[in-house]
Amino acid sequence: MQQPPKTMRTVGVHTPGGPDALEIINVPVPVATGPDLLIKVHAAGVNGADLREREGKYPVPPGAPDIMGLEVSGEIVAVGEACEHFRPGDMVCALLIGGGYAEYAIAPEGQCMAIPNGVSVIDAAGLPEVFCTVWTNMMDRCQLQAGETVLVQGGTSGIGFAAIKIAKAFGATVFATARNETKCAAIRRFGADAAINYKNDDFLDVARNLTDGRGVDVIIDIIGGDYLPKEVKLLAHGGRLMIINLRGGRIAEIDFGQIHSKHLTVTGARLRPRSIAEKSAICRSLEEHVWPKFTDLTITPETYATYSFAEAAAAHRLMESSDHIGKILLVP
Repeated sequence: MQQPPKTMRTVGVHTPGGPDALEIINVPVPVATGPDLLIKVHAAGVNGADLREREGKYPVPPGAPDIMGLEVSGEIVAVGEACEHFRPGDMVCALLIGGGYAEYAIAPEGQCMAIPNGVSVIDAAGLPEVFCTVWTNMMDRCQLQAGETVLVQGGTSGIGFAAIKIAKAFGATVFATARNETKCAAIRRFGADAAINYKNDDFLDVARNLTDGRGVDVIIDIIGGDYLPKEVKLLAHGGRLMIINLRGGRIAEIDFGQIHSKHLTVTGARLRPRSIAEKSAICRSLEEHVWPKFTDLTITPETYATYSFAEAAAAHRLMESSDHIGKILLVP
């Protein structure tokens, strides 16, 4: 196998700012040591955290590289001396703490996963971040069960798509929200039982009507802000509210009497700062429980657009517009 070069192209910023601040920056290729692998990147996923990091508004965890990108797919070209499972030449997708917008990326072996059967190496780059996030939050923390009902806010985002697909694959009833009929049609195509156009209808009223007033068991929220008190009202007895993002604001006035009387759980989590051991365990759960759903086509990837490194600004502008459905990828 050919040795990696000494330097590589990355996409980054010298001065934080808008999409046009992105540029190609040459840096040394990292070296795989200990339990880490070096991956020749075939594609990298674009996520909301990348936009905030580009703007200088995202707190990067200690030890993270100063290169954006939380997920990649590609070929392993080198392994550290403590690696036990993967070998050079293996094709993987990986969950990263950073460094994905590059021709080569370092990943802990435990955060690498074999690409599901039937999924292309390019499409695989859009799986690790959103499927790890949804699995650990919706299935592990919120313990969504077959026969329960879940409301997914922002059903055509990467998180929304993964949540709908996993929930349906494991026997839940799924409602999801979007801002227009095109996106609502995509939500129904993903398999959701009901799509709610939040520009025209109040999700609280619609979901209550759909459940004959009972409410829903789990809510996956990427908005926060004014949504939070309405979501607490919507939850059924024993319901769980999982806050994954707070795009709409971090402050809300909530009636805690409802939390008390309905035995609710309100929780939140971020994936990136979690330990390698925690993230590795999530990856193993995906390989065991979710990857077979790709093999039998219960779940299929949803890649909306692919851009070259030179077109990274366009990829970020699309992400900011929220006009996409599913994942946006960068290809070196």
